[in-house]
Amino acid sequence: MTSSAPRIEATADVDPRATLGPGSTVWHLAQVREHAEIGAECIIGRGAYVGPGVKLGDRVKLQNHALVYEPAVLEDGVFVGPAAVLTNDLYPRSVDPDGRLKRGDDWHARGVTLRQGCSIGGRAVLVAGVTVGRWALIAAGAVVHRDVPDFALVAGVPARRIKWVGRAGEPLEPAGEGHWRCPRTGEQYTETAPDTLVPDAELPS
Repeated sequence: MTSSAPRIEATADVDPRATLGPGSTVWHLAQVREHAEIGAECIIGRGAYVGPGVKLGDRVKLQNHALVYEPAVLEDGVFVGPAAVLTNDLYPRSVDPDGRLKRGDDWHARGVTLRQGCSIGGRAVLVAGVTVGRWALIAAGAVVHRDVPDFALVAGVPARRIKWVGRAGEPLEPAGEGHWRCPRTGEQYTETAPDTLVPDAELPS
């Protein structure tokens, strides 16, 4: 892990109460709000937004204009594509039933959780409260309204699983009787239940 100080472009807006890990970069016009926690070697792209208290692990990439609303949690190695949105309100309204402007105390924010190594395609929308599993892949433009299993490739509106992917990000090839193989790395996977894929290296011996 790098020991260099974080780099913040002069035109970025980083609240002094936010924390940035070593080697992280915040680019032009990005905004990082109060109490956000950015891990080591992260990249916050041009015009990206990180809400109050959002937590990013190490080596997370937010591409240009990605919007990550609180209280989202992004684990190590997560990729969020350009203009993707992680929402936090299931029933949004600008005003309450009396017509008064809603404030922070008038609703309960529900954050999106992105597990280790998963990737979110450009302009995808993740509905408040969903969890995307480890190393899963969300196709560009997808609308994700329910949890996504580990290693799943989902696409569409609403998003549905169309394939399995491995850690390398490529679709897996069938290897017979519930077994799958990564064409790039040769890593083997097994379906242990419907919508459940496990690397063979993690199966009990």
